[in-house]
Amino acid sequence: MELMRTPPPKERADAARNRAKVLEAAAALFARHGVESVSMDAVAAAAGVGKGTLFRRFGDKAGLAVALLDERERDLQDAILSGPAPLGPGGGGAAVQPSERLHAFADAYLDYVLDHLSLVRMSETASPGARYRIGAYGFWHRHLTILLDRSVADGEAQAHALLAVLGAEHLTAMVETVGPARARAAVHVFFDAAAPS
Repeated sequence: MELMRTPPPKERADAARNRAKVLEAAAALFARHGVESVSMDAVAAAAGVGKGTLFRRFGDKAGLAVALLDERERDLQDAILSGPAPLGPGGGGAAVQPSERLHAFADAYLDYVLDHLSLVRMSETASPGARYRIGAYGFWHRHLTILLDRSVADGEAQAHALLAVLGAEHLTAMVETVGPARARAAVHVFFDAAAPS
């Protein structure tokens, strides 16, 4: 079993410039005012592009959130595919146990999602099932399935269950009620229970 990532499609130079301007403007506005408070009109005005360009390219604010998260997700995916152990396979030396990689994934994913919780939440909850249509979800699911495959009867189902506790809506509720440290500890309880021995 192998993890694979689809390379991003090629863009025209003017489209790439507009995309960069929009993402830069959106990131600045979201950081300053919060994701929920910023309109697509405000992003278009700050980027100096027409609203039609913005809506054609990103669809809605959730599409914009997905685009903003793309580079961060790719960094995490690269670390999983070819980074140092235990998150990545490492190179040479002793083999890393799947349970170590599972825990490293939980920590790295929590770092990523808690740093960008509002954006991830918007991208995952824009419409019913949005989380599962995001390409990154398939990557995370496949990675966990591979790590669990030899130790549980149904690694695919177990991977979905572990990813459920990492859902942004769920994590938002946990962070708001118990704080990030306790939320992180609670997630690790589930990963401990699933970790191959």
